[in-house]
Amino acid sequence: MTTHAPQAAHTVTLPGSLDEAVAALAAMPTAVPVAGGTDLMAAVNSGLLRPAGLVGLGRISEIRGWQYQDGAALLGAGLTHARMGRPDFAALIPALATAARSAGPPQIRNAGTLGGNIASAQPTGDALPVLAALEASLVIAGPGGARREIPVGRLLAGLDLLRPGELIGYVRVPLLHAPQTFLKATARTGPSRAVASVAVVLDPARRSVRCAVGAVAPMPLRPFDAENWVSSLIDWDGERTLAPEALTAFGEYVGAACIPDPAPAVTLEGTEPGTLPPAVLHLRRTVATLARRALGRALA
Repeated sequence: MTTHAPQAAHTVTLPGSLDEAVAALAAMPTAVPVAGGTDLMAAVNSGLLRPAGLVGLGRISEIRGWQYQDGAALLGAGLTHARMGRPDFAALIPALATAARSAGPPQIRNAGTLGGNIASAQPTGDALPVLAALEASLVIAGPGGARREIPVGRLLAGLDLLRPGELIGYVRVPLLHAPQTFLKATARTGPSRAVASVAVVLDPARRSVRCAVGAVAPMPLRPFDAENWVSSLIDWDGERTLAPEALTAFGEYVGAACIPDPAPAVTLEGTEPGTLPPAVLHLRRTVATLARRALGRALA
């Protein structure tokens, strides 16, 4: 695996199909599935993880592409960021392609996969806010050929976890055929790692704006009140434009919803409003700016 690993895996299995991979995990419960390995190997090298075995997913061709199904795109969990960043995929799901192209340096984009981004559930995962805004769902493969489908948000929130022997097989993304954008702000010390990210999706059929904010919390946040408010301002049968003041108000609404003021502090003199530290206020302003720009670009 690596010369820096505290302990190498004892067993490496390379199945050729999704069901074979599930069977391998069922037969070896302590094994860890690995696709690109960008997060796994970092954990191994830092000593945080010592897998007793690995189930490699790199030979499973069925999860490395996509297909159309009932008005949705069924994306294989083995799709790499580099593949999702290509023009043909960008024409299908533009915001996800933009997120994939910003996922890191070429070596990370060539190895990292969509399923790995979801399963590792890192707060800074670029694909996560896009999938949340698109209201994507996961097709989970289980033992005996079983399949079940759950919203991606439930997995990221910990409300519905993967069971023993299960794998993320596919991601079902509704095809909206409408504008969608993804923007992120990065730290100076890590040009590819987001300190905040925003995905905005227009859904003309439901006359709604969907927004998700990433990197500021353990999971992507949906500011539903802000979505409903700005959706009511848009002329969905007309030019779908908003005044600059409305865009600014939407950004501030999103920022305040995702990074709210602290609860009032009780002192001897009475109750005083709480205040956020300067760094947190700056982060809120960053989210507000990203949300304003993302919606403006989508409407344009």
